[in-house]
Amino acid sequence: MMRILLVCLGNICRSPTAEAALHEALEEAGLSGRVEVDSAGTGDWHIGKPPDRRMTAAAAAAGLRLFGRARRIDRDDFQAADIILVMDRENLRDVRALAPSPEAREKVRLFREFDPDADGLEVPDPYLGGPEGFRQVVVIARAAARGLARHLQQQEQLA
Repeated sequence: MMRILLVCLGNICRSPTAEAALHEALEEAGLSGRVEVDSAGTGDWHIGKPPDRRMTAAAAAAGLRLFGRARRIDRDDFQAADIILVMDRENLRDVRALAPSPEAREKVRLFREFDPDADGLEVPDPYLGGPEGFRQVVVIARAAARGLARHLQQQEQLA
């Protein structure tokens, strides 16, 4: 089973949304039983808290259900995950700095790399903004998740 970890700053907005969007995309692609998905944050401010209520509302309005409790990425995640997808370049730098080896560092990529129509490679952090930023994260997460699911389907066909 492939394991994917999605990472943002606090694990209450972007990464839980990306996790829910990826579950949805994997289900649509017929891959849900073959890929395990989890999320984490680089910071410890929100450990144990549920996803941000504003993000939860924006996701629910679009038909996504957020779940889980915030946790912080740790060294064990590098061994458990096959790929670690981060939301922005700051997360990329921070997560790669935690990697216990060059091989582990190679697992870390930007989530939006899988969105062929992306106008940038970062998922913007909506935390300090208004409702539109939360809605935008849902749209971006779904696009990247669908692209990732297509990528995984293609890899599976080649295997």
